[in-house]
Amino acid sequence: MREQPIPQSGESVADRSSSGHGDPSPCPRPAAFDPSRMIGIIRRKAMIKELAAAYHAECLASCQELLELQKKWDEPYIELKPQEEKRKEASRPPKRRKKSR
Repeated sequence: MREQPIPQSGESVADRSSSGHGDPSPCPRPAAFDPSRMIGIIRRKAMIKELAAAYHAECLASCQELLELQKKWDEPYIELKPQEEKRKEASRPPKRRKKSR
């Protein structure tokens, strides 16, 4: 990859490319500010925000549905779990024996 030379004071990138030091095809200078382009940019930005809001709402609805399904799936397990734990606790011997005096 070739490195571009640093422009000298008063020399722009467009001046350099037209003088033959840069790329063979000169890059066109940016057009002057056009307010009609800003309207399009603002409209696209608003459209992106609307799409993001719709996507976010859809994601929240999917997450809520998944959470409800998970709760339904876990209900039988939650009901059985305390009974199993009681059986395990009753059969477990103590770790240390008490000394009799």
